Amino acid sequence: MFDLRIENGTVVTPEKSERTNIYVLDGKIAQLTDEVLEAKEVIDASGKLIFPGFIDPHVHSRDGGATHKEDFFHSTRAAALGGLTSLIEMPNAVPAVTDAERFKAQKANLESKAYIDFAMWALCLGRLNNDDLQELDELGVAAYKFFWGYAINKSNYNLVYNYEKGDPNVIPPLGDGEIYTIFEHVAKTGKPLAIHAENADVISELTSRLKVEDYENEYEALLACRPSVCEETVVKTGISFAKATGAHLHILHMSAKESVDLLKEAKEQGINVTGETCPHYLNLTNKDFLRVGTKIKGYPPVRYQADQDRLWEGVEQGIIDSIGSDHAPHTAEEKTGSLFKIPSGMCCIQTIVPLMINAVSQGKITANQLAAVLSENTAKLYGLYPRKGSVLVGTDADFTIVDMDLEKTIHMEDMYSISKVTAFDGFQVKGFPVQTIVRGRTVMKDGKLTCEQESNGEFIPA
Repeated sequence: MFDLRIENGTVVTPEKSERTNIYVLDGKIAQLTDEVLEAKEVIDASGKLIFPGFIDPHVHSRDGGATHKEDFFHSTRAAALGGLTSLIEMPNAVPAVTDAERFKAQKANLESKAYIDFAMWALCLGRLNNDDLQELDELGVAAYKFFWGYAINKSNYNLVYNYEKGDPNVIPPLGDGEIYTIFEHVAKTGKPLAIHAENADVISELTSRLKVEDYENEYEALLACRPSVCEETVVKTGISFAKATGAHLHILHMSAKESVDLLKEAKEQGINVTGETCPHYLNLTNKDFLRVGTKIKGYPPVRYQADQDRLWEGVEQGIIDSIGSDHAPHTAEEKTGSLFKIPSGMCCIQTIVPLMINAVSQGKITANQLAAVLSENTAKLYGLYPRKGSVLVGTDADFTIVDMDLEKTIHMEDMYSISKVTAFDGFQVKGFPVQTIVRGRTVMKDGKLTCEQESNGEFIPA
């Protein structure tokens, strides 16, 4: 007898959509068939779409170091409520994931709180930890993150947004030579080197001569300091380094139309480059600042309608491989004030799936394309496939069941995260996740968490 039968739903993968019954045994997919076989539990998915479990590869849970904003207990439960079955946790916690010892400590910390399954990033610091990258690979990190153009706190390796040159407590942004050596070292692992692409020198120069009063509003002034050329120049250099070293370059949170064009050209040349964008770049533009205010601030910034249109083309055409939330919450107090002083980032792990389902309802992408960018592509990119991101016999029984007819309004107070500040408060969506299943166990049903265990999730080695 099987543990679970999911019947009468339409299974959606990147390749096809078909009616079939799914049978689960011991947390794995055991059989896919039209036959009706005996099972201890039955889920009737009539009229629903069944996706391979959705994965968010870009999550900052602030655990540890800033748990007044968020922690892994809350972020993973928010993820389940939003229809995610797995996530990949970013490395810039305190302590940062920079070597084997810190990786093991953070893995244990996250395992004690995880509600869904998770993988982990490692942080690249250049010569400070180039020699640690191979061991981190062997421990199962999914990918390596490099904050191109950012200064780093010398004591805890967290990002420093504003600093005085010569500050002994700050590691200044790395030069291209040292960045090139990072590419060389990561290339040896075969895993992705993902970059935050912003040119710090250009931003610094433009900011130094800025007069906010010359612009229509503060957000237009912010965009003037961080124009798309800041992203474009770093993407160009990154592609050149990837071509020269053989490293797999992954461009995170693409915000500019030029980046889509560069990614397309690089792929056509056979360079090992992939790309990600986020729901805020796909659903917001500079015009939304007047409506949502400072909640819109992120780095790189939300740009113009032309950028959003090209990003959607990139997703629809398969140029952009993956969608990540870039969940990075801050408190309401922290997000209040001048755009030039408040931190960047927002609460968005619980909204990534509904916003992308809504895009299917709007006809921007198909359900099959959604299965690619939120599941299969992401799992393949980060070395988690086929255990994750597939509907194949022998793989983890992770599913997101979606009601495409369900209409909802996103409310900030419904966010499970500690800090609930989101630019999508009041946003209306059609299509919504109604059941989240991790390794055969329902962890969310009809908007309610269904598991009582403190820790339900497992670490997924890549």
